[in-house]
Amino acid sequence: MLTTVPTLQTARLTLRPPATKDWPAFRDFMQSDRAAHFHQQGNLGAIWRGFAAELGHWEIFGYGMWTVTRNGDDTALGLIGPWTPPDWPETEIGWMIFDAATEGTGIASEAARASLTHAFDVLGWATAVSYIAPDNARSIALAERLGAVRDPDALRPANSPDSAVWRHRSPASTGDAS
Repeated sequence: MLTTVPTLQTARLTLRPPATKDWPAFRDFMQSDRAAHFHQQGNLGAIWRGFAAELGHWEIFGYGMWTVTRNGDDTALGLIGPWTPPDWPETEIGWMIFDAATEGTGIASEAARASLTHAFDVLGWATAVSYIAPDNARSIALAERLGAVRDPDALRPANSPDSAVWRHRSPASTGDAS
């Protein structure tokens, strides 16, 4: 069981562990066309298990994807952060932004940069990737903004063999630590 749960702060954002109160926002996102790349639309049971996995990842590993909120407003905007299920071939920084109105505001890149810094500096990761559906242009653009490069030789998760792998460099090596 977790005793200390880290919360990250950036200039505009609070990244906190997901909570049960985030279920409606997660559920609504996963049922929307915006979540088509997750292949769970219309399957409420799979969506519920996916959310339970977000909560359980923290409990099992002591870290996970944070719920992203604006400072001073606890409304869940998305989930971003470390994700390492046992069947993943590498350590991943994953992301999902719930509301289209949040896109283009820099929130995803600000939260992802904080997550990458935490993964490398606090968790001690030597590498991180993001597994992205090849036709998910917004996610690919975010990976590129973060300085990630496509790694065609990297292993992919068994449940996502068509995903593209984008490899992140340590924020310290890019001079981008924040």
